[in-house]
Amino acid sequence: MRHLFPSYIRVPLVFFIIVGLVEYFVDSGNQPAFIEYPVVLLFLFLVLLILIAIEAIIGAFENILLNKMDVETRERFLADKNKSYEFKWVKNTYKKLAGAKPIEEESEIILDHNYDGIKELDNNLPPWWVWSFYICIVFAVVYLLRYEVFDGPDQIAELETELAQAKLDIEEYKKTAKDLVDVNTVVLLTESSDLEAGKTIWMANCVACHMADGGGGIGPNMTDNYWILGGGIKNIFSTISEGGRDGKGMIAWKTQLKPSQMAQVASYLLTFQGTTPANPKAAEGDIWVDEAEEATSTEETSNQSMESTTNIETEASDN
Repeated sequence: MRHLFPSYIRVPLVFFIIVGLVEYFVDSGNQPAFIEYPVVLLFLFLVLLILIAIEAIIGAFENILLNKMDVETRERFLADKNKSYEFKWVKNTYKKLAGAKPIEEESEIILDHNYDGIKELDNNLPPWWVWSFYICIVFAVVYLLRYEVFDGPDQIAELETELAQAKLDIEEYKKTAKDLVDVNTVVLLTESSDLEAGKTIWMANCVACHMADGGGGIGPNMTDNYWILGGGIKNIFSTISEGGRDGKGMIAWKTQLKPSQMAQVASYLLTFQGTTPANPKAAEGDIWVDEAEEATSTEETSNQSMESTTNIETEASDN
């Protein structure tokens, strides 16, 4: 089998098989293994050198054996080495698919037409072409019945279905990919694990300006209802990400903290609301009220007033 393929085919073939196995078994994320791990590149380089060395050693042994053979044995060895392998099944399959007559039998299908010594043969259509044509006809009939008679989904319907599924997949992915959160999608985190992580970030980065209890120092007091750039999880997340006021506010933490970490520390910061720090700093900014909560409270008050009015009218009519 070694004589079936020359060395310039054998070496690259074996080498790329080994490269494929390395890529399959080595977890390197989105990068190829030999780029992510330089040691893998070194390993592959050594493998290539070993394969070339093996070919050279085998070739040298053959030359030594060839020189020690007698003339008859040497000729038989060289004839066997140079004998090319014939893939007979490929040739037979090709002949069946082509469906052409052998040259010896062309006299049976020759036509009377003669154009300057060029004669025409009445060959049948190749079987592969005929069967392909039959398959196309069957496919066309099935397609016509499926989409025209029985109202199967067309391309637009399939596109809309795939887009709807893609939106669901994206939303499902966002639930586990916390670092995709931004100022528009951030929500208040209440899980103890998130709040503990937020506390760790707070103690490592924020206590120097805001104190451990949020009472404020260089930075403002986090325990009152006064906010310089707005309260609520979205405003606080934006302030942490983009930084405070130009020239006198805190730095933008988006280059040092991940989005999920900023959401955690913003959620932890809000736990200071309503607490009493040891040395509270004077209020700064304006009182901030959540518009959504205010609208909800107003709606509930309105509903209660309507119910009260209805009850009064009912009692009056009964009397």
